[in-house]
Amino acid sequence: MKKFFALFLLTIFMGLNAQETANRFFYELTFKPKKDSARMDKVMTSLDITAKKSIYQDFTIPAQDSIIKAEVDAMEKSGAFKDLMKSVRMPKFSYKVTKEYPNMKTTFSDQIGRKRMGYDEDLKFDWKISDEKQKIGEYNAQKASTEFGGRKWTAWFSTDIPFQDGPYKFSGLPGLIVKIQDEGNNYSWELQGNKKITKYSEESEADKINARYGMSPTVIPTTREKFEKAYESFKADPIAEARPFMTAERMSMKLPGSDMTLGEMIKEQEKRAKDYFGSNNNPIEIPAVAAKSKK
Repeated sequence: MKKFFALFLLTIFMGLNAQETANRFFYELTFKPKKDSARMDKVMTSLDITAKKSIYQDFTIPAQDSIIKAEVDAMEKSGAFKDLMKSVRMPKFSYKVTKEYPNMKTTFSDQIGRKRMGYDEDLKFDWKISDEKQKIGEYNAQKASTEFGGRKWTAWFSTDIPFQDGPYKFSGLPGLIVKIQDEGNNYSWELQGNKKITKYSEESEADKINARYGMSPTVIPTTREKFEKAYESFKADPIAEARPFMTAERMSMKLPGSDMTLGEMIKEQEKRAKDYFGSNNNPIEIPAVAAKSKK
């Protein structure tokens, strides 16, 4: 019995210590959202590196996890509707980039309506490594260059950090990319810091809440061509999925604990979605070039 109890405790101990850990690297992204404007924007992004993969995303929503959870818990408890967009900042980007280790299969995914759709890529960057070195922040870095998505890129990587990865889809250098920018200064990432997460979960509180309401974070695989076609349709009509249910009776219904009608809420969500899509017409990968690379 004692041996069984000891084995039981050992099993629990091993289970607790098997919890996933991650190294989270914070990159400040400076970018030009509009092609015909000199205005630059900034957002903090994150690259979470685990033993099996890395996940890159806009850190705006994960950074607000505790606020989102508290607001939704309070709303569910009271039964009264609350517009979360008044207390939560919107991300600049909603896509995620996942790279599997060690084969570095890259998956780009985004929320399209109630579905998260994604496509896989087997990217092989043709890096030209230079002898030029300099200090980037606190790291000793070396220069490299490549072409990707119709742009020429200059990267600085550090072998001080033993991960052959980087922000967005970039990878394949003998160290972590600590800075990378394109020739036209449209997009530039620079490492700002990092921390170790001992109880890591790939899903944010927002992901878990969305899953409860029918928006699963599980990626539905498709081709890049079909993904881009679906995304363009979604941009053109962000509430297309809801239209079959938008009867006059339903649209005039008041939301619980609010003076706002369902129709007013949907109209506001449609405006926010169109403002979001209209805020950036200068993507990282130039569409015409990206389309040619698929052929």
